[in-house]
Order: sequence, then C-alpha cells, then structure tokens
Amino acid sequence: MGELLLMSDQAAYDVETLLLRLKELVETGRSMPMSASVMVNREEVLDILEETMAILPQELRHARWLLKERDEFLSQARREADDIIEAGRVRAERMVERTEVVREARRVAQTVMDESEASARQLRHEAEDYVDQKLASFEVVLERTMQAVQKGRERLQVVVEAEPDLSDGTGGDGDAGEFDPAFFDQEDQ
Repeated sequence: MGELLLMSDQAAYDVETLLLRLKELVETGRSMPMSASVMVNREEVLDILEETMAILPQELRHARWLLKERDEFLSQARREADDIIEAGRVRAERMVERTEVVREARRVAQTVMDESEASARQLRHEAEDYVDQKLASFEVVLERTMQAVQKGRERLQVVVEAEPDLSDGTGGDGDAGEFDPAFFDQEDQ
C-alpha cells in the first residue's frame, strides 16, 4: 500500500505538473489580434494532453480503489461499533436482570423469613397453650387424687382409732391379724 501511495503521489504530482505546463503554454501564448484566442504549439499541447491522459486512468483507478477501501473500512468500523454497542446493551441488560433477580431473591427471602418467624411464634404459642391445658388438667387430676388420698387417710385413721388394741401381749407374732398403724402413717415417721 505504501508503494501505491508513492505512485499515487508521484502521479498526482505529474498530472499537476503537466496541467500547470499546459496552463503556462496558454498564458504565454501569443495573442491573436482582435480576439481573445492565443496561438500555442499544437504538438506541445497534444503531447502534454496525451501524457496527462496516460496518467489519469491509473490515478482514477487508484482513487476509486481508495474510496472502496475507505467504504469497506467505514463499513467494518460501523459493524464493529454496532457489535460493541450490542454487547454493551446485552451486558447492561444482564446486569439489570441480575440486579432485579437479586432484589427479587432478597424480597422472597425476607418474605419467607417473616412467614417462618410468624409460624414459629404461632407454633410456640400453640405449644404453650397445649402444655398449659395439659398441666391444668393434670393439676385437677392431682387435686382430685390428693383429695381422694386425704379422704382415704382420714377414713383409715377413723378405722384405726375405732379398733381396739390388738397387741395385748397374747403371743401375736405379727400375722395378718395384727395391725400396725405406723405402717400407713408415713408422714409421722
């Protein structure tokens, strides 16, 4: 490409030089009397024109090639820019999506935690109520049992006090006929 630019610069210089020579020929040409026309050497003008025409097609091809290269470069640059913009847009969408996903996950997690804590409180209260009810029932049963035991002890004491003393020293050997009130009265011991 460096060689093409050198040839292009050289060709441009040659074309410009030839055109300047042509201009100089016309400007320095002898004027025709009573006319705006000038006299120039036909062969010299034709030689300059032929040289210019020989250089111009190559110069035009090179210019067209440069324009084509420029268009291809611009087209590629636009594609790359579009790709970069699209990649940036996709990345931004992913970041926003991740942010939204994280935000939604935190919200759901907080909701689950709140519901779990509420459920745990409710279960704890229900368990406490259940245990309290069972203990109250047990307390009632224990009170009735205590009352029954108390009444039973009272009856036994009445029976023991009403029976005569069987230990009269007649040789009782502690058989079933003997009654030991101390056996039933555990509190006195």
